[in-house]
Amino acid sequence: MTLLDPGRTASTDDTFVYVGADDPLAEPLLVELAQEYDARYGTFFGESASVEIRRYPAEAFAAPSGAFVVLLRGGVPIAGGAFKRFDERTSELKRIWTSAAHRRQGLARLVVDELENESRRRGYDRVFLTTGPRQPEAKELYLRTGYTPLFDPSRSPEEIIIHAFAKSLDGSALDVPGITAAHEAALLQRFPSPSESD
Repeated sequence: MTLLDPGRTASTDDTFVYVGADDPLAEPLLVELAQEYDARYGTFFGESASVEIRRYPAEAFAAPSGAFVVLLRGGVPIAGGAFKRFDERTSELKRIWTSAAHRRQGLARLVVDELENESRRRGYDRVFLTTGPRQPEAKELYLRTGYTPLFDPSRSPEEIIIHAFAKSLDGSALDVPGITAAHEAALLQRFPSPSESD
């Protein structure tokens, strides 16, 4: 459990708690995130958001290689997120969420900060994440918080589709080509090209 500095746009009774991805405290995050993804994307990616939200087992977000955090206000989940192992040096942020009733308070940034700090505590020295073309506020958050885009920002969001970002947690130079290649290999496993799936 982590108490927040009340000077950082959070209420004095806001508390981070680490839970399992299958904990009841995580359920509002997963349900609302699926609803939002469905509203923004429908079947844009060829499947419903609930498939993506449940893609990884709860163990992927468990210690020692992963984490699932919920921000509670007065005991009620209002924001949260998770990470899982991307590779031995890199955590992959997932499920960043703020309740629709609590937006525009800087809570997503607090969640990202907390996940970066926990990634460091777990021995990771860099972070990777992806977002989609219909989440411009997420893209702006990551650009404002020091993430390097692994795509050409001058192209339209719908051209890029998957917006990947990375950030060094220890100040060392990012291996952008290496991270990009690993991400592209993971995408090919999920979305094989027609010639590979025949």
